[in-house]
Amino acid sequence: MQIILDAVLVGKAAPLGTQGKRSAIPKTPVPERVQIGETGIDGDEQFERKHHGGPEKALLHYAFDHYAAWREEWSAGHAGLERFEAPGAFGAFGENLSTRGIDESCICVGDVYRIGTAIVQVSQPRQPCWKLNLRFFREDMSRRVQDTRRTGWYYRVLEPGVAGAGDAVERLARPHPEWSVDRLLRVLYVDRDDRASLEQMTMLETLTPSWRKTAAKRLESGKVESWANRLDTPRSQSDDD
Repeated sequence: MQIILDAVLVGKAAPLGTQGKRSAIPKTPVPERVQIGETGIDGDEQFERKHHGGPEKALLHYAFDHYAAWREEWSAGHAGLERFEAPGAFGAFGENLSTRGIDESCICVGDVYRIGTAIVQVSQPRQPCWKLNLRFFREDMSRRVQDTRRTGWYYRVLEPGVAGAGDAVERLARPHPEWSVDRLLRVLYVDRDDRASLEQMTMLETLTPSWRKTAAKRLESGKVESWANRLDTPRSQSDDD
């Protein structure tokens, strides 16, 4: 099955939520082909660079197929439902790349793809944060994304290039076929004491170092790290959050 880019998307930092927290999570499709560099797409912003963007999270890919599942789960009239209602309304989850036909179950860490003329590699699953709660007017949205494992995934850029809607997404290599994005998410969030898998995670050379470090810390401590700061909307928001 040939996978085609439905959209390439960028965004600018703007107030998000009732307290005016700035974020670049809303993304909109661009009609032209755009340059993809080591830290992402020309014209795209990440407001809090401590947690977003950078070489290991240069591009966020989200399966447009998930939008139908979100629509089915939400009752009509929910304040955030309009994010999914318009046909072709890409960009609700902050994604830079949108496709149909692939998702977390069939994408593996370390996969290398040619997208347009750029060469990219899957670096890690997306870890949802509380900005999604503000984006969708729903306090449990970040946890729902995590629990459903409909998170999306990140790429590092191996070779810069240009890409646009209509370009093919061609897989060039798969060094870890046993390590799908979904499996990584299951180990981190579901089968949290699977020590054998955690040990394997620490040795996945194509997995983002922070993920390998998390696996190593869990093995050493025997405890699961807290997710509260990442998932729960802070009562008092500041630009340093």
